[in-house]
Amino acid sequence: MKLTNEQIDLYSRQITLKKIGPVGQEKLLKSKILVVGMGGLGTPAAVYLARMGIGNLGIVDNDKIDPSNLHRQILYNLDEINKNKIEIAKSKLQKINPNINIKTFDLRIDKNNIDKIAKNYEIIIDGSDNFETKFLINDYCIKNKKILILAAINKFDGHIFTFNFKNKKNSPCLKCFIPNTQIEDTSCEREGVVGSLAGIAGSIQANEAVKEILMIGESLCGYILIIDTLKLKFKKIKLNKLKNCICDKKI
Repeated sequence: MKLTNEQIDLYSRQITLKKIGPVGQEKLLKSKILVVGMGGLGTPAAVYLARMGIGNLGIVDNDKIDPSNLHRQILYNLDEINKNKIEIAKSKLQKINPNINIKTFDLRIDKNNIDKIAKNYEIIIDGSDNFETKFLINDYCIKNKKILILAAINKFDGHIFTFNFKNKKNSPCLKCFIPNTQIEDTSCEREGVVGSLAGIAGSIQANEAVKEILMIGESLCGYILIIDTLKLKFKKIKLNKLKNCICDKKI
């Protein structure tokens, strides 16, 4: 595909970057990314993906907007309480960038529908708020050789992972970090979370997705990025593949 004059104007600050350029921007416009969960992580991730010109964006959520969402879920306003997140999110993302294709899935992702939802996307950004869903997506991405960019936030701390099952044979997975799927509930509803942390983590997820598409910079695959907003520290720790983990076997 060849960039139009409108696209050149719209993405000019990215195209100027030597590591992106016109060819890189064309790759972004052809790319397909699914964002699971349009909450604190998914909304900032989707906003930046739309602004950066990801050509095909899928968004998944079946919740309604609640007043408690507004301190961290940046696409929603007070006058939209009790409206469907997915409808409001699509409307606002299309206003940000009407030239991209946005497909919505107004449902909760589960083992029965995940393939129908995710099969056409090369990268999945996990912004879900529970580990049952995260483990489900993790296993699906291993089986189908997709790139998974996952984040989890709690209180003032965040963890971000990139698992590249498409291009890296030795990529660890979420179960290498948390082998036991029966883990304690650490949801925002129970323990709380500072709103700005969601924006930081979601923006990094979008950034990592673009890096993986363009194959630029240093991949986060094989590491955990730990964010401490109270001490304002970012730490990258090596994550090795766990022996006999599911990612070391055929599912």
